[in-house]
Amino acid sequence: MVLIDNYGKGWALRYLREARAELVTARTDPKTASRSIFNAMKKAQAAIYHSLGDPVLIEEIIEQKVSDGNSVDEPIVRCLVEIERSIQQVASLPDLSIEWSLKKAENIVRTASDIVGLFVYEAED
Repeated sequence: MVLIDNYGKGWALRYLREARAELVTARTDPKTASRSIFNAMKKAQAAIYHSLGDPVLIEEIIEQKVSDGNSVDEPIVRCLVEIERSIQQVASLPDLSIEWSLKKAENIVRTASDIVGLFVYEAED
């Protein structure tokens, strides 16, 4: 069973590469670190959404779940909601929280790598 088509696979892998590049920039250029951290998180999120199917639909579902504020039972949806909340949290923090934000971004990119890898390799089998 193919879970991801070539179009989604291509975009997921591209966003993942770009997220990793943004992390490198965040670590090496303090002037743009906060912007690069935010961009890394958003691109990792986009990679996940593209690997799961229709990114626009998934984004709408997650935004609704976040705005509801209720707990989420489904593990993958809960993970996506937590990623969105982390992105919102980092976006609202002052630049003084760079180290904490960078750790959050690294965790999200790692999670995105795991999720994208799962669906990309499943599609190749």
